[in-house]
Amino acid sequence: MTDPVIIRSLTPSDAALFTTFQDSTHVGRAAFGHAYTSTADGGEYRPDWSWVALRGDTVIARAAWWGGPDDTEPVVLNWFDFADGEAEAGAELLRRAPFDKEYELIAPAGWRDDPAVRRAVEARVAAATAAGMEPLVERYRYRWTPGCPLPERTGRLTYRPEPDDAVVLDVLRRVHSATLDAHARKAIEGPGGLEAAAQEELDFFHWCPSPREWWQLAYTPDGEVAGIHVPAHNPSGPCVGFVGVVPEARGHGYGYDLLVECTRFLVEHGAEFVAGATDRGNVPMAAAFARAGYPITQEWVHLA
Repeated sequence: MTDPVIIRSLTPSDAALFTTFQDSTHVGRAAFGHAYTSTADGGEYRPDWSWVALRGDTVIARAAWWGGPDDTEPVVLNWFDFADGEAEAGAELLRRAPFDKEYELIAPAGWRDDPAVRRAVEARVAAATAAGMEPLVERYRYRWTPGCPLPERTGRLTYRPEPDDAVVLDVLRRVHSATLDAHARKAIEGPGGLEAAAQEELDFFHWCPSPREWWQLAYTPDGEVAGIHVPAHNPSGPCVGFVGVVPEARGHGYGYDLLVECTRFLVEHGAEFVAGATDRGNVPMAAAFARAGYPITQEWVHLA
């Protein structure tokens, strides 16, 4: 007789149970040298946000939701895997855990070219879909390091800090009024519309622990707003927090100018690497990252 499956969260006393399951695929945070560490031991994953499915004493599926050190609820699911033949246990784990958060499935760059990795990605997408999630978007993840060329500023735009959140919010509304970003479009399609999409970006900027005075608006030579860039630090380190061009300034390649300024700003403030991301479908921004010398290091599949 097969043992029943028990699904539960962890506690500080048994958080090590999460690591008893070993996944050999190159999918998820572990594949990139990121170990699961419990906050009970000074790590970043909280035991009560970490769930396992057990058959007897054996972990057959696991999921960990992540949040920043000051968050009172998780921000995202970014660790989910299960043993061979246990996809339904994984799906049931996601159904029963009390968190309605987006799933960021982390895969290596070019994951479709490796049959084993592709099977692992597709199996997790299928399990998450069976649990009620829907694919939202795939994104490229970039990482500039000192081994990459440091792009030169173009000198076409000028940059000034903008201390007024209302002004920043207005620029974000303009940027998102015509956007290729899937998350912004999802917010716009919701009950809050364009206002909600802009506010979500502003809330993210404030959530980042980097200085508020780093946010900068970009201006054309005739003094018109061209866009905004936000050099930032998230809990994992320096990143391109946001780059956006207002619709009336598009067609001039200003996204590249903003990305270069953001990169150099962070490097000049001591960054030893700079992370960035854009949707696979955002061809202009992907081209800007490539031109600026950012290699693609990961591809993320988002389900919501």
